[in-house]
Amino acid sequence: MTMFLCKLFAMNPFSFFLLLLIAVPVVEIYFLIQVGSAIGAFPTVLLIVFTAVLGAFLFRLQGMSTVQRVQASLSRGEIPALEMIEGAMLLFSAALLLTPGFVTDVVGFACLVPMIRRKFALSVLESQFINKQSFQGGGPFNQASPNGSEDDVIEGEFKREDDTPASLEDKEK
Repeated sequence: MTMFLCKLFAMNPFSFFLLLLIAVPVVEIYFLIQVGSAIGAFPTVLLIVFTAVLGAFLFRLQGMSTVQRVQASLSRGEIPALEMIEGAMLLFSAALLLTPGFVTDVVGFACLVPMIRRKFALSVLESQFINKQSFQGGGPFNQASPNGSEDDVIEGEFKREDDTPASLEDKEK
């Protein structure tokens, strides 16, 4: 089974997303039919609506918390990389929770659990998916020179000698 998953992730992204586009609705329809036959059609529809409303409520709470952490990181002068990945996961979970079905709801609710979300975000940061130099100050917009010294900076004050105060110019006229 793990060999199959490795080959599945190794295929090109278009084939992988095409497979997901076909497999996810089939699995969702299967579970909807199974749950509907066990508890009835109307309770199944109510359960789907309830999970969507609950997911939207939890998404709002978690989203506000993540926005506050982003603002706190920015006020400390830090790059909120972890919080940004968590925010993307929250958007993904909201999309999954608003999609009718039980499998997508399970994955969406799992993304709403802060510990799971943080572990996944940390693993993304530690993986090869993100260029690590852009978070270490070594990017093209870094103002310090590569050796750590600031050789191009000259500190001092200046005064233009040809400028005269505006009040003196008004008196002369």
